[in-house]
Amino acid sequence: MKGVVARQKGAPVTLETIVVPDPGPGEARVRVRACGVCHTDLHYREGAINDDFPFLLGHEAAGVVESVGDGVDDLSPGDAVVLNWRAVCGTCRACRRGRPWYCFATHNARQPMTLEDGTPLAPALGIGAFCEQTLVAAGQCTRVDARARPEAVGLLGCGVMAGLGAAMWTGGVGLGDSVAVFGCGGVGCAAIAGARLAGATRIIAVDLDPAKLAVARALGATDVVDASREDPVEAIRALTGGNGADVCIEAVGNPKVFEQAFYARDLAGVVVQVGVPDPSMRIELPMIDLFGRGGSIRSSWYGDCLPSRDFPVLVDLYLQGRLDLDRFVTETIGLDEVESAFEAMRQGRVLRSVVVLEG
Repeated sequence: MKGVVARQKGAPVTLETIVVPDPGPGEARVRVRACGVCHTDLHYREGAINDDFPFLLGHEAAGVVESVGDGVDDLSPGDAVVLNWRAVCGTCRACRRGRPWYCFATHNARQPMTLEDGTPLAPALGIGAFCEQTLVAAGQCTRVDARARPEAVGLLGCGVMAGLGAAMWTGGVGLGDSVAVFGCGGVGCAAIAGARLAGATRIIAVDLDPAKLAVARALGATDVVDASREDPVEAIRALTGGNGADVCIEAVGNPKVFEQAFYARDLAGVVVQVGVPDPSMRIELPMIDLFGRGGSIRSSWYGDCLPSRDFPVLVDLYLQGRLDLDRFVTETIGLDEVESAFEAMRQGRVLRSVVVLEG
């Protein structure tokens, strides 16, 4: 198979021949149809995740099951699936407490995919989907309606799900709530779409880029704040009767933006941190404000989603025209264009570049 590999830290990715084994017990081999180019893939390439080079990149994917190993009873060849990186174990302390979205022992395939010379590859988030086929744990495959466009629904595998879930599950947005989303990239725009689905009546998008704010409006923002021209905290308070938003979602991963989100929420409101920060970043807030403002601060891991529960429902909403996943697909590209897609992502020119592996 052909696949996109990061051989060493900071070096451009290369298109390599990959050896994908037949599935063993509990595993599935999937023919990848589409895979989004996510910031996490760039983090792997830059060595910001770990140093287990070489990496087989790609993880935000949809495809078709080619074959399954022994003991796999809930998947069959030909099933349309969206891949996920939290295949829950069912037995860890989080799963036993009825909170499988926090599973601390998620499954991956046991057999390695390799280069032609036998060098084992570390698949991004246990998936490695910038490849014509990939080997995953069967639990990483969630069956969905085969009519759904793979370029769109594959994005549920990571970034779009993170944003939707940050609003709908982590933030607990409800009917009539006011929501402010800081950062209108792919994750932030998905949070806006999630707030709309959850019934928020005022959804405020905050960004420095007018083009991103325009996309945010198309996805459900009722108001936009250009943070390059006005103080977002004061603007949000003015839009919410002087109170602040019920839920503020930080989708940038920046201490200053987090501080703005913290002070832009109403008393006893919720701040959701879903933007991924640099490990060196620090937050400093007066402790009296943490106490006096009440409410909660919540980190959102994968939108606190449960793929087996949530992916099929969201795909159905997409097919009904109630969740516009197509709008997140800025461009479709080939496997040999991933490096240029990283640059487009750095420059903020795309919500998602999506690698398409078949017509």
